Amino acid sequence: MVQSQPRASAQLLPSLGAPRVSMAAPTATNPAHAHFESFLQAQLCQDVLSSFQGLCGALGLEPGGGLPQYHKIKAQLNYWSAKSLWAKLDKRASQPVYQQGRACTSTKCLVVGAGPCGLRAAVELAMLGAHVVVVEKRTKFSRHNVLHLWPFTIHDLRGLGAKKFYGRFCTGSLDHISIRQLQLLLLKVTLLLGVEIHWGVTFTGLQPPPKKGSGWRAQLQPNPPAQLTNYEFDVLISAAGGKFVPEGE
Repeated sequence: MVQSQPRASAQLLPSLGAPRVSMAAPTATNPAHAHFESFLQAQLCQDVLSSFQGLCGALGLEPGGGLPQYHKIKAQLNYWSAKSLWAKLDKRASQPVYQQGRACTSTKCLVVGAGPCGLRAAVELAMLGAHVVVVEKRTKFSRHNVLHLWPFTIHDLRGLGAKKFYGRFCTGSLDHISIRQLQLLLLKVTLLLGVEIHWGVTFTGLQPPPKKGSGWRAQLQPNPPAQLTNYEFDVLISAAGGKFVPEGE
């Protein structure tokens, strides 16, 4: 996908003392519009998550609802600033391979790692209609390594609305982006597509299906929520780094 320097530590939620960008406050008339603008502009992971929670709350939706969540957000957020993004995502989703989001509707997936590869895989699975859960052991993004993007990668990310989330994305002859910025824009796409993401959760191994007809489960630490501990999946994608090899039976 990209050429990069060696992997540095990844972070997902900014520390409380980190500088914060100014974000639009919800208005009394259109709180969902203000939350959406904050979501687009957010440059810290905590701001992305809080603004998306606010957007879903204003629309009466629960985050992590899969592809149907995206369609509900699009239907309710009839907002000029969102229409160009919906057009981009709809154009991508209309490709025959996705079968209108029904190619993998019965598939449950677990993605280990919220780096660029893990998040991009989650986007693809969500567009196929799969139920996708991502677990990431870190709690904030901090990898400032600069990536050189190949032309086909730039084309791919533009098709996912990268310019909408990051206005400076590959302007002119610039074909570089920091890992942190790439993670941020992919995180925003995954959230819109209804991917469920859990931070500060470490994958330690696999539990085989206890009986015929049931799925695999993950061994997680330190204290994952019950719904995550009991989550049964058919597909595991390891995206936690080249040296990481999942253990299981």
